[in-house]
Amino acid sequence: MMTKILGIIGGGQLGMMIAEAAKKMPEHISKIIVLDPTPNCPAAQVGAEQIIGDFKDKDAIVDLADKSDIITYEIESGDSQVLKSVENEAEINPSPDTLKIIQDKFLQKSFLSKNNIPIPEFIQIENLDSVKEGLKKFGYPALLKARRDAYDGRGNFKINSEDEVQKAFDYFKGQKLLLEKYVPFKMEVSVIASRNTKGQIKTYPLVENIHEENILRETIAPARVSIEITKKAEEIANNTMNVLKGAGVFGIEMFVTQENEIVINEIAPRVHNSGHHTLQSSATSQFEQHLRAILGLELGDTTLVRPTIMYNILGSKAFVGKYTPITISESNVYLKMYGKEISKPARKLGHVNVVSQGDETIEDLLSKVELIKDKVITQPIQ
Repeated sequence: MMTKILGIIGGGQLGMMIAEAAKKMPEHISKIIVLDPTPNCPAAQVGAEQIIGDFKDKDAIVDLADKSDIITYEIESGDSQVLKSVENEAEINPSPDTLKIIQDKFLQKSFLSKNNIPIPEFIQIENLDSVKEGLKKFGYPALLKARRDAYDGRGNFKINSEDEVQKAFDYFKGQKLLLEKYVPFKMEVSVIASRNTKGQIKTYPLVENIHEENILRETIAPARVSIEITKKAEEIANNTMNVLKGAGVFGIEMFVTQENEIVINEIAPRVHNSGHHTLQSSATSQFEQHLRAILGLELGDTTLVRPTIMYNILGSKAFVGKYTPITISESNVYLKMYGKEISKPARKLGHVNVVSQGDETIEDLLSKVELIKDKVITQPIQ
């Protein structure tokens, strides 16, 4: 079997962990090249070659395609038209067509709705008047969302009352928008799902996500929900993968409603922050699974072997700058730092996986996380 040169659009922490997984598969992948604007990005620090350029830079993407056999991405803001134009040079997974649907939230939601996959009600927004019309229909609160380039909650504005309408509209400075009915959810959950190029589909068990100010803080694997809810969520994830057709790992974010129904919040066409627990909790990490999927290999075992809580290490709100190294010595606590030199408020700098030993329960792990929280607060270098 021929080994392949892997190209990755984006060399942040996800690209870094994909590159680390690729290094463990030398019989399939001979070299890794990432496209990223930041010199010595996290993926480059673990041995990937780097093309320094923007994710939407046509020449840089063409260059990456010339040098790679297979291309994937860790960030969905790549230009799907440009990717489509280089499909003859390199195999691209998930496909540019899948990316095009997913990276525009209006197209994504329209596609899901058309395929009878449960999502909150939404409408396309043309101007301020259509926001007001939509609010008459949905009531308050409602969510105004940017259609593109808006992960980590940066593209959402929750409108609580009439006097916030103008402010919400102005916040987006002329971006294309949609308005969505607010779902008063009980819990945010997600399924990491994968589909290989031959159509085999596997899902990881449902996990529970806790956000702070729209950024993921903690993932609890498995989610603390009933078997019925778990089954429902996994079925919806499978149906979604069946209609989406892309190869790779997808992060499917969902809400559990007050009535214990499941609706999809959104889908990321890539490995996902809520899947980092798999590095220790599962036989196959999401990063290895993503590579297996795009290479057309048999998908790995997704059983949750050990309950695990992932806790994100975020930059302190108190400063921007270099920070003192974070260290942790507890047993069965796995620290992963991303090699980012500068701390900024809420920037993802690393994560910790707290893994169950023996018969430790999720409650035990939660207490352990509480003890670790203070140790992972970033401090400026004096």
